[in-house]
Amino acid sequence: MKRYKYANSLIEYLKKSPTPYHAVDNVKNTLKKEGYKELSLKSKWKLKENSKYFLIKNGSALIAFTTSSIDKLTNGFKIIGAHTDSPGLKIKPNPEFEDEKNYLKINTEVYGGPILSTWFDRPLSLAGRISIKDNDQIKNINIKFDKPLMIIPNLAIHLNREVNQKNKIDKQRDLMPIMATVDQKQNIKGAIIKLISQEVGVDSTKILDFDLYLRDTEPPLIVGSKKEFLSAGQIDDLAMVHASLLALINSNSSFFKLLALFDNEEIGSMTDVGADSPLLNNVIERIVYSLNKSREEYLQLIENSFMVSADMAHAVHPNKQKKHDPTNQPVLNKGLVIKVSSNRKYTTDSYSGAFIKKLCIENKIKYQEFVNNSNQKGGSTIGPINLSHLGVKSVDIGNPVLSMHSIKELTGLNDHDNIIKLMTTFYNS
Repeated sequence: MKRYKYANSLIEYLKKSPTPYHAVDNVKNTLKKEGYKELSLKSKWKLKENSKYFLIKNGSALIAFTTSSIDKLTNGFKIIGAHTDSPGLKIKPNPEFEDEKNYLKINTEVYGGPILSTWFDRPLSLAGRISIKDNDQIKNINIKFDKPLMIIPNLAIHLNREVNQKNKIDKQRDLMPIMATVDQKQNIKGAIIKLISQEVGVDSTKILDFDLYLRDTEPPLIVGSKKEFLSAGQIDDLAMVHASLLALINSNSSFFKLLALFDNEEIGSMTDVGADSPLLNNVIERIVYSLNKSREEYLQLIENSFMVSADMAHAVHPNKQKKHDPTNQPVLNKGLVIKVSSNRKYTTDSYSGAFIKKLCIENKIKYQEFVNNSNQKGGSTIGPINLSHLGVKSVDIGNPVLSMHSIKELTGLNDHDNIIKLMTTFYNS
């Protein structure tokens, strides 16, 4: 069996990163071990040449960068961008709901575009962050329950004979997991807060709010007779977060390099931590001014920069091939994917596509191309949104994945090694 260089590292990262807050915190810990210094967005920066920095916005977005010699600044940045969020189910405020048959159910709402049917009959847990009163301040604490706490049961086929033909899911009624049985004397209000209080050892009266998500408790699994596939939740897009992080720390060039990890891509990016915010523009501009360069040199830098927008790509489905473009059909473990859209839902054009292909050819890195079937409306990425703000040259790439937005997605381990090699080469080029 082939051994994959980064398989175990990816699995551990996915295990430890059930929410954007954890994903960013784990990137932060790695960067600190690699000598990156944390900056505050609220403080004045005093940057130095040939140094490594990172910053965090609201716990779920992160930008890391390295500086080179100042005279190389106008040569531009090598940028890789990805996103930290994944579709799923989020817990509503005041979530406890007791039905007439004495089940304690938890009220949820849909985040992004998950495949809802995959959330049924799975042991689920909770993860996210709580916001507590700490003297006169508000303090955020990341939390993650490892034990199964609740489940969303399917209706038996005997009571839903058309379940295999059509099964419309009511997002309000059908997606409330059961957490416990209760008796008529039991007060269920605050059950989630009480659970959190016991888990993290914080007085429940100090917990003022939370951002909590349901999460599958089954760990990532290597599958297939050749052990070449990875089945896991949130591969889209944490696999690209992991790959771009390793590329950043493994690369050894003297260029200005930047890694941008945004939140909220799955709901349109229009937040303070999303790609449709001024975060990346502001950071790059502050870097320029902190190194005593001018606005004109900032604009010059922009024109000489190049961005890789890294997001997972659709692999051709083995049982639904007619859903895909007839001549562009990416397959798992056959190489990274360059994503193209005539309507510019992806940023790739002939120049940026050729740039990546040249790197692949010169370094013997396999690549494939993806275009939507002309009858299918495709998705998009952080790439076009960033382009509308920043205006740099850009390409959209990713690894092929099956079951995108399912609670369990499937990707190829060889592709993961492959794209880390490409990203590292990009940073070094």
